[in-house]
Amino acid sequence: MTQPLTIPQEAKDRLRIMFIAKHAKWGGGLHPEDGNHALYHVEVRTILQELGLKLELADRYEALFDNPGVDFVFPLLNRGGFLNSEMMLPLLCTRLGIPYLGASPILRGLSDDKHLTKLCAAARGVPTAPWKIFRRGAPVTEAGAPMAERMVIKPNASSASWGVMDASDWAGVAHAVAEIHDMGHDAIMEPFLRGSDVEVPVVTVRGDPFVMPMMLFEQADPSHLRTYYEKRDLVERAQKYQLVDYDDAHFQPIIDDLTRKMLGEFFPFDYGRYEFRLDLDRGEVNFLEVNLNCNLWSEKVFGRSARRAGWTQAQLIETILAESLYRHGLIAQD
Repeated sequence: MTQPLTIPQEAKDRLRIMFIAKHAKWGGGLHPEDGNHALYHVEVRTILQELGLKLELADRYEALFDNPGVDFVFPLLNRGGFLNSEMMLPLLCTRLGIPYLGASPILRGLSDDKHLTKLCAAARGVPTAPWKIFRRGAPVTEAGAPMAERMVIKPNASSASWGVMDASDWAGVAHAVAEIHDMGHDAIMEPFLRGSDVEVPVVTVRGDPFVMPMMLFEQADPSHLRTYYEKRDLVERAQKYQLVDYDDAHFQPIIDDLTRKMLGEFFPFDYGRYEFRLDLDRGEVNFLEVNLNCNLWSEKVFGRSARRAGWTQAQLIETILAESLYRHGLIAQD
């Protein structure tokens, strides 16, 4: 089993690291809009502090408008409330010449754009549902749309199922697309895929991808469409789905192979989650999306997978940070 990494004491004494997240300074408890996302940011902040790092906290993009005098940035301010906000912090760091955790701005943008990631999947022979992109400002027509008994329409850069809708005919699709465009986002539609989601966390350790133990969002009803509010624990889920270990002897090797086919499109990325829809009734696996710089909270996929790998949550965070510091030449790898 792959062993976790540690940051040398010399580096902890030498490096000034900024942790920037929307809730980097949050006192505790669920946030009224972001729910458990605030708990996640507090958990990461606490771990970084307990590692003994020379840590600076920030919760606004403006902290990087001018050089803050730090050696490295740990950015979790991903959902900024505007289109393509995933790219903002990497761009600000690049502008200032400050090394940072995670993929480059262009790769962050690639992973955030569901249409482009599905193009990557198709190019690499990774199965994915047919789709159509509706860019804001372009004509909205039915031509080329993969119509089905039920369709899913969502913001093309949606995260945590924000803004997801469904429809049963073209009128419903067009209405959903118009709503998403009015919110300032591009829209993407595809046939609804029954089944449960296999989550594949990947980190880089000593320069090589480590595909961590897989997890499954097992759904009691394979036709249920999970919402943002369920994922953020802002409404009662009523056991509609649960996160469980995934080790299926038949599909696990298939999904592992498909994940590795996708890795080359995004490397180096430090950490990310690759998602697939598994339909056991049909015996089908389809790629869904890639989430770089995704949620690392101990109660979500990465934290649960880390425990399966024999790592503590602190070891997970330290390994990801240590690897990135090494990749940027800020520490030596022994």
